[in-house]
Amino acid sequence: MNRISRRNFLQSSAILASGSIISPYLPMRKSAQKPLRLGGPIFLKSQDPEELAREHRRLQYSSAYVPAVDLKDSAKIAAIEKAFAGQNVILAEVGAWVNMLDQDAGKRRKNLDYVTERLALADAVGARTCVDIAGSYNPIRWDGPDARDLTKEYFDATVENCRKVIDAVKPKRTKFALEMMGWSLPDGPDSYLKFIKAIDRPAFGAHIDMANIINSPTRYYNNKALINETFQKLGRWIVSAHAKDIAPQNGHFMEAMPGRGGLDYVTYIRNVTSLPQEVPLLLEHLRTAEEYDEARQFVISQAAKAQIALA
Repeated sequence: MNRISRRNFLQSSAILASGSIISPYLPMRKSAQKPLRLGGPIFLKSQDPEELAREHRRLQYSSAYVPAVDLKDSAKIAAIEKAFAGQNVILAEVGAWVNMLDQDAGKRRKNLDYVTERLALADAVGARTCVDIAGSYNPIRWDGPDARDLTKEYFDATVENCRKVIDAVKPKRTKFALEMMGWSLPDGPDSYLKFIKAIDRPAFGAHIDMANIINSPTRYYNNKALINETFQKLGRWIVSAHAKDIAPQNGHFMEAMPGRGGLDYVTYIRNVTSLPQEVPLLLEHLRTAEEYDEARQFVISQAAKAQIALA
């Protein structure tokens, strides 16, 4: 019996060492490098899905924010999906930027209804994700800082909200995800993992925004290690990423255009493109077409530096 037990133990150890049995919360191994799926807002004044898709390609974008469309307009939704697929531009994101934790019960219910509708739209059009922040208890700003946004109460309420939205839609093609934030949860890979485990829904994914979680000098000056850690821990759940930058200013940190801050974009791009799944990297928060041109060219130059092609 001792010999059998020992043999079984050794066989089990060999299986574990080979990686044949993988816990769902272990880091994901990186795969072969993929082309970069860059995307961003466009400024073409058109409602025609074909024209919009072609404009993305003209700008070297191979991923896109979902164009404005009503959930009830099934013909327009189908036209958008067909047009963008025809240009090899993946539909990346439907935003749902409202406060799911508004302290006014009526507003909170209205906001959750809106997020539910946005998730349903993302699933209908075949987008990779619908994303929102968890919310804030700040009484003035919907996304402002509040000490309660780091509490168990906040965590538990967010878990309940995410489950409620996902269970109402039961999406088959898209994932619901939370934006990472510097002043509220999830504020890094470890807190994001806790949400993934607690929400416990296959339709919940991870959305990455490295600039948002650079909230200390330690993270700023060691952001390469933070990027690697974030992708290592969240890799299998990542569905999309935002492309911004971060710069120190007057003892604080300021969001910046890619290339005007200290974020290690070569490392960022290499991580985005080394995941088994295709993950779009989306520019955001700039004001003009010229600003987006500058940001786009910078990211493309960093992809070239990393020897990664555009999709």
